Amino acid sequence: MKKLILILLVICTACNLDEQETSDPVFCTEELRPGLEITIKDAANNDAFLTSGITVVATDELYTETLMNFVDTDTFIGAYERTGTYTITVTGDGYETFISNTPIVVDKDICHVITERREFTLQPN
Repeated sequence: MKKLILILLVICTACNLDEQETSDPVFCTEELRPGLEITIKDAANNDAFLTSGITVVATDELYTETLMNFVDTDTFIGAYERTGTYTITVTGDGYETFISNTPIVVDKDICHVITERREFTLQPN
């Protein structure tokens, strides 16, 4: 009987050690990551990125955000640390309004959102 108890004790202890070894700690950074990175090109000149006078809006049901373009970049960024299913609307003087026909799904991993990058082309009026 003592041998049986000893064997069970060893098996239970080994199981607990295995669980502890496989559950590695996760270290997340404190930085904010954008859910969306959008670039816009001119259909007449496919090599030209558009930023000046362009507005990019991301919508997820009742949530709406105007994405930011930072100086000296071609990218509009937003939806920081926010998952969702987004429709993108792009407007600009001299261009037809663009509305994305396929929703963009922003998901997350254990720490941050997974940034979705898209490029859209605007048609001149």
